[in-house]
Amino acid sequence: MKFYSTTDRSVRVTLREAVLGGMPPDKGLYMPEFIPRLPQSFLNSLDSSDYQTICLEIAQALLGDDIPSAALQNIIHDAINFGTPLVWIEDRVNTLELFHGPTLAFKDVGARFMSRLMAFLIKDSGQKLTILVATSGDTGSAVANGFYDIPGIDVIVLYPAAKISQIQEKQIATLGKNITALKIDGNFDDCQRLVKTALADSDLLRSLRLTSANSINICRLIPQIFYYFNALRQIGDYLSREIVICVPSGNFGNLTAGLMAKKMGLPVQRFIAATNINHVVPVYLTSGTFAPRPSVQTISNAMDVGDPSNFARILDLYNSSWKAIQKDLAGAYYTDDETRQAIARLAHKTGYVLDPHGAVAYLGLTDYLAQNPRFDTGIFLETAHPAKFKDIVEPVIGKPVNIPLRLKKFLDREIKSISMSHRYPDFKEFLLLKSN
Repeated sequence: MKFYSTTDRSVRVTLREAVLGGMPPDKGLYMPEFIPRLPQSFLNSLDSSDYQTICLEIAQALLGDDIPSAALQNIIHDAINFGTPLVWIEDRVNTLELFHGPTLAFKDVGARFMSRLMAFLIKDSGQKLTILVATSGDTGSAVANGFYDIPGIDVIVLYPAAKISQIQEKQIATLGKNITALKIDGNFDDCQRLVKTALADSDLLRSLRLTSANSINICRLIPQIFYYFNALRQIGDYLSREIVICVPSGNFGNLTAGLMAKKMGLPVQRFIAATNINHVVPVYLTSGTFAPRPSVQTISNAMDVGDPSNFARILDLYNSSWKAIQKDLAGAYYTDDETRQAIARLAHKTGYVLDPHGAVAYLGLTDYLAQNPRFDTGIFLETAHPAKFKDIVEPVIGKPVNIPLRLKKFLDREIKSISMSHRYPDFKEFLLLKSN
């Protein structure tokens, strides 16, 4: 499989170049040169397959020419060693729980797969790889923990000061060893801009081998395709159902993976992009105009993105056709007050506790189902354990949220982050000093 740039489709690079380079020099994003259609026999037999078998089939379709089958199987076996259960919530409403990995967030799937794949790709190179990652919350903790102590790889995580939860900061900034945390005086968009600028800086690239672990790296996106098929595996008669999936969306990597899954044959009729008031994509879906703007801080902080990178990939998937995108994708957005009300209402009604991101997706799904009764099955993605946002959730539901043991272990650790401005020259100077 070759990969091209969304900015210039004539660019063609190998998997190694796409993954270890992270982003094309033209500042586009890499995409597979084609989206393979999975065999109908595979789609017909999802409910009789196990999760890791599904992962391997999808990975081989996309990467099988580039990685030996045994190596790919080992990567999946080591990385995807936890489940993504589908849980019934109420009539027509189910949630896909993506928080059963080490850091209790959906990004564990992509980060763990990426770390193992990158380790495989550099194992004989003799050169250290430096990974840059911007985070608005869960990406940083998943990447930091997924790459912790991986030989030959250094990770630098940039996160916005005072704009992520305490638990998220503890998961990012307490590890040490090959993980460096930078607390940026700015917002997520500033962090993302610093990373993207560094990855395209030819002067910097002469001194450092840089790549990214954000969803701008195609390697983060590919394993996120896995769990969409695993969701349908857990639904009876999925081939005869009318299914809609609602994805809480920030930088839009998760949704892009879902749309790629649909192109590969996922038997889902519709997707919903649910956001907080950083709603540039829902507005685009209504108006046809994409107008990025500075992000606004909300309680669903991992979605506080005003200029989502992966929107370029969505446009690419649909040849920039607004009408074609509208056919597969609806949009919705919600305020913090609406998000809190949804958490309280569902906890009171069913006892199920949502995190703020899952609450936004729950609202998007239930509103859509109310207006579209032909859909008999709805799924929303619950992307983080509510304990990661206990300061928000507990006052809303009026009782403590149970903190899983693997999360508790971070709370007493010392934060080791380095404070830094949002100016690129400062960041570049830091990277150059670190390379010496």
